[in-house]
Amino acid sequence: MRLALKVDVDTLRGTLEGVPRIMTLLRALGVSATFYFSVGPDHTGRALKRALRPGFLRKVRRTSVVSHYGWRTLLYGTVLPGPHIGQRAGYVMRAVRDAGFEVGVHCYDHVRWQDGVAGADAAWTAREFERAMEAFAAVFGAAPQSHAAAGWQLNAYALLLESGARLQYASDTRGTHAFMPVIGSVQGECLQIPTTLPTLDELIGTDGLDADAACARLRASARSAAVPDQVFTLHAELEGGLLAPQFERLLRGWLDDGFTIVPLSDLAASLHRPSLPRHLIELGAIAGRSGVLALQGAHVVPPSA
Repeated sequence: MRLALKVDVDTLRGTLEGVPRIMTLLRALGVSATFYFSVGPDHTGRALKRALRPGFLRKVRRTSVVSHYGWRTLLYGTVLPGPHIGQRAGYVMRAVRDAGFEVGVHCYDHVRWQDGVAGADAAWTAREFERAMEAFAAVFGAAPQSHAAAGWQLNAYALLLESGARLQYASDTRGTHAFMPVIGSVQGECLQIPTTLPTLDELIGTDGLDADAACARLRASARSAAVPDQVFTLHAELEGGLLAPQFERLLRGWLDDGFTIVPLSDLAASLHRPSLPRHLIELGAIAGRSGVLALQGAHVVPPSA
């Protein structure tokens, strides 16, 4: 049984403070992960315009957003100018790579992609995607080999861009197992490895669960899953911050349960791509998260089959 860790890094604070804590813990336990970095401006404060979405304010109350992110981060892009994460914290990102962890690109501007890509045209999507690729290369001196869409938000043009960039794989969706993606008439040629487990912030406060109970439910979900390989997404701002003690106990619990904890590239390398099924990517809701996300949908047979 393998459990791949996907670390989403959304903010400057998460990069500077959360990432080093997570990296130290992973090295102490002898396990690995894939870190996905936001490499452009931190405009977290602009996310507050989501307040009218169903469930957004409820999530804010459940997960104590201010305590996790801090007031300064929540003002970036509104009252305060948004700092450029790649320029301010590139040394932290390189330290992750130099320590032997896999790194990939999350986005250029997290809020802009998450709130805009679903309804964007080809030109907008290409501009944002290329900005992310260029800023990543400026930090690391090389192009990324994988992409994880901010907020699990995607469109058909992004599938084409991932294919054109010849990425090894992407992790843009929520689902149950690896697949080749389809949106409308577009068949992507970049392997999708979806997040299969709930995130901690989706579970905390739901059904009365506190952080420890949420971790217990996650362990049970992984043990009872129908497929042996699972993917868990964590956030540098949460599991690298106030939830660090619970995250450590969760990792130790998964190791006790017999899981090998690996980066996503380990899963990708073991897959026989020609035999992978094609699935639609559809928009749908996930319990505990506001709005709709890109979900692994129905299996489809490609016309050439």
